[in-house]
Amino acid sequence: MAFPRMHLEHEHEMFRSQVRRFLQQNMSAKVPKWRAQGHVDREDFRTFGAQGWLCLWAEENFGGPGIRDIRYDQVLQEETIRWTDIGFFHNAHSMLVGPYIDSFATPAQKARFLPGAVSGATIMGIAMTEPDTGSDLAAIRTRAEDRGDHFLVNGAKTFISNGIIGDLFVVAARTGDKRGQIGLFVVTSDMPGFSRGRHLRKMGMPVQDTAELRFEDVRVPRDNLLGDPGRGFAYMAECLAVERTMSAISSLAHAQVAFDVTLEFVKQRQAFGQPVGAFQNTSFVMADLRARLDAAQAYLDQCVMLSNAARLTPEDAAAAKLLCSELQGAVVDAGVQFHGGAGYMDEYEISHMFRDARIARIYAGTSEIMKGIIGRGLGLGERALRG
Repeated sequence: MAFPRMHLEHEHEMFRSQVRRFLQQNMSAKVPKWRAQGHVDREDFRTFGAQGWLCLWAEENFGGPGIRDIRYDQVLQEETIRWTDIGFFHNAHSMLVGPYIDSFATPAQKARFLPGAVSGATIMGIAMTEPDTGSDLAAIRTRAEDRGDHFLVNGAKTFISNGIIGDLFVVAARTGDKRGQIGLFVVTSDMPGFSRGRHLRKMGMPVQDTAELRFEDVRVPRDNLLGDPGRGFAYMAECLAVERTMSAISSLAHAQVAFDVTLEFVKQRQAFGQPVGAFQNTSFVMADLRARLDAAQAYLDQCVMLSNAARLTPEDAAAAKLLCSELQGAVVDAGVQFHGGAGYMDEYEISHMFRDARIARIYAGTSEIMKGIIGRGLGLGERALRG
């Protein structure tokens, strides 16, 4: 039995029941198709939009409900992972890309971009990572040359989520020669010079479409610039705490499901005349994981409340992301081990979950980068000690 979660109120649990019922009845059966084709269907985003579940924070005049309470996004993500697939990246659309529009777009820009994002007619992605830069965003090479009424964007991005089905991308591009002098630009898929590269095949997460994007003399209107053309790096840093919190929510939700799948299996599967769960090693490992999951959930829930209060620090978010992604890896690994040979077979869900989980310690900042952020917050690390 999971530890009670005191940060959720009656309204959140009512929302959970609504989401769970809808997903069970309308979307769970679609998962095999998603996995086979390598992406969700566009209609699935429109379905979420019709339910009012995309960009919950968007104001009513842009078509949204105006709910600025991340607990609802947390519940939505937990139920999505439990009843569909972790690769359905509506959370990237709403809570990774969306905050850039929310925080840095003008009212006129919001009026242009948000209604489609809220309805699901426009699917959003964010284009930061490049082939040779990885997590070093200050070193990106994509350039945006100021041409007066527009910017001319040239470059390439890789590992872009929603890259195949996406319509609108927030693109990070260099606007000057200084390291970290970056602007954020809204590029739509119908702009001449924009093209998609390969639909990238991955170890796991087949449902989450990942692609290369190319920009060849793309004329981006000045009206598509978000904020100051030289402050994009600061904007990205500002939004990373929420991104990492959402990543932690996904990791822990996935870990909770993997634990439940494994617990049911070890209670039923027989070995040497008794259930696998009757062996002391199985019992001890599962007990340890249950305690760690509950402790991580309590910490993450507090981070969600701090985020709601605009008090979440980069160190807090990094710790949540580190803790939850590492625990996710431990849970799915134990799950495969306790399933035995069955855990290595595609017909068992734990096999998919094991492969899907591995990326969590890499995207949104690797575990090593999370440790560096936490260490600098303690006044440690080479950069912190040298000043």
